Amino acid sequence: MKAAVVEEWGRAPIYTDHPEPVARDGGVVATVEASALTNLTKGLVSGKHYASRELTLPAIPGVDGVARLEDGTRVYTGALKPYGMMAERTLVDPRGAVVIPDDVDSVTAAAIPNPGVSAWMSLKHAAAIRPGDNVLVLGATGVTGSTAVQLAKSAFGAGRVVVAGRDTTRLDWLRTVGADDAIAIGNEDLRARVASLHAERPFDAVLDYLWGEPAEQVLDALGTSELAARYHHTRYAQIGSMAGLTMTLPAGILRSAAITISGVGLGSIPPEVIGRIRAEALPKMFAMVAAGELHLGVEARSLADVESTWTAKEPSGTRVVLTP
Repeated sequence: MKAAVVEEWGRAPIYTDHPEPVARDGGVVATVEASALTNLTKGLVSGKHYASRELTLPAIPGVDGVARLEDGTRVYTGALKPYGMMAERTLVDPRGAVVIPDDVDSVTAAAIPNPGVSAWMSLKHAAAIRPGDNVLVLGATGVTGSTAVQLAKSAFGAGRVVVAGRDTTRLDWLRTVGADDAIAIGNEDLRARVASLHAERPFDAVLDYLWGEPAEQVLDALGTSELAARYHHTRYAQIGSMAGLTMTLPAGILRSAAITISGVGLGSIPPEVIGRIRAEALPKMFAMVAAGELHLGVEARSLADVESTWTAKEPSGTRVVLTP
């Protein structure tokens, strides 16, 4: 069969021949229809991700995707090791697969789970969003951030959602799918806007997809605003680091304000919690997509073009999905 194969850490996979998977240990061979090219997928085969140690080279990338079982059932699933989803066929455990509704196409179904489950975990577990909460999404214009904005309103009942990002076109679009206010980073003073909005109505939760300097400004605003002398608990969920891997956090900020910071990632949430959230979220999100209540830009590209697609910049707010 044909597959994308990573032969060296940090290098793009090549499209080449690979031995067929063989059914074993409860796994069955399934025909792959689509697999999303996610940051997690790229990170794992870079060799620098904290979960890269679980892989051995050569490896087929593709954390998850859509496959068709032998009986014709179309499911969202992950591949059983040592196989990945970026191949014509893979090995899957049907017990962990989620059946996809007929009115959701395979490309969209492959694109939704990665940002959707991440957003759901952030909203439910780390940020613990409750109906009526005031939420700030920092870095909202990306794929996962924009999904979180929509879910915060439609699935979790947030009372107010403020979005911050650099892409003003995407910020305008977010206003049409759930955002109540927007901060254009680079065009506005992020710290001043957050401080003003926090004083007006305190933020109950922050979802941070940026870290770096923007996070410094937001935390400074939360910790030194006129609200600092009064108690208000803000749950700060750290999810991504698109603006930088490090930041400076003065100790006084955490002493002057009730800010709880927690991370969202493979190692920061108990596996049983991830399993419960995944089982709860996926059917609901597929139903929301079918009903037109959850929107995600997708772009299908051929698996044969994996090498050039891997290194190309992903279109803003769009998830690239590879199809065999």
